[in-house]
Amino acid sequence: MNEKDAVILQYVAEEQSLTKAAERLYMTQPALTYRIQQMEREFGVPIIMKHAKGTYLTPEGEALAAFAKKMRDEMNAMKDYLLNMSRQVKGTFRLGVASYYGLYKLPPLLRKFKDLYPEVQFNVTCALSAEILDLLTEQEIHVGIVRGNYQWPEAKYLLHDEPICLISREPIDLDKLPELPQILYSEPKSKVVRAAASSLGQTIQTWWHEHYSVPPLIAMQADAYETCKELVKQGLGYSIVPGVFVTPEDGVYSLELKLKNGESIRRNTWMLYREHTRELAIVDKFVDFMKSEH
Repeated sequence: MNEKDAVILQYVAEEQSLTKAAERLYMTQPALTYRIQQMEREFGVPIIMKHAKGTYLTPEGEALAAFAKKMRDEMNAMKDYLLNMSRQVKGTFRLGVASYYGLYKLPPLLRKFKDLYPEVQFNVTCALSAEILDLLTEQEIHVGIVRGNYQWPEAKYLLHDEPICLISREPIDLDKLPELPQILYSEPKSKVVRAAASSLGQTIQTWWHEHYSVPPLIAMQADAYETCKELVKQGLGYSIVPGVFVTPEDGVYSLELKLKNGESIRRNTWMLYREHTRELAIVDKFVDFMKSEH
């Protein structure tokens, strides 16, 4: 079993679909099926089983997948160790970032870091913050950047926080807000994501109940903040979004939300990592770089 076989088992387990796993691997499905058959002959056990709802690993396949993950982790650790022996800043840096941060903040930062350390290669995963935390827990990435407050027992650094803003096409009278149509950001359906995201939602609800005795008038729901903003720009209602999505060029009215005690409602962006990984030159330099940039 080689490193690519280990990735094959991982993706089949995650996707429960040979078609989707093949897409992630940039392989054809017949090529993927052929390689799995070769592994089955090599180990003498069935690795996958097909059902109407998808493709699953057999108990033997799950055992092989667990072994493959351990093998990949040890291989990555050895690569890091060998590159670090000379304390040169080079090699592959594995970074996980929240999708919105990856879109709005990350590209110029990586360009600047690459200019400083041209021998560094990046392996970047953009995903939901809860998924980034899982990758960090499983040690599949060196550093994770997440939006929102998550429980993380090791090193963390606050990169920045942003206000939560009420936006509308024109200035509005807050006393009349319950009578106006709201474009609501609808959180993802995933239970793990919904649980992680609920903290901000609860804070916004607290703000509403402090100011109003009736619920908001929900006119529309959208699953992306950008969509909420575009609907607002068309005059279809107001919305409540993180400040990172609002720029002067948008031409919308924006008001930062504050609780009655004067405290602003804000959303934090954290850099998470394990302190011992700073023994790797590439991680140490990146952590220092991000701290200096923020």
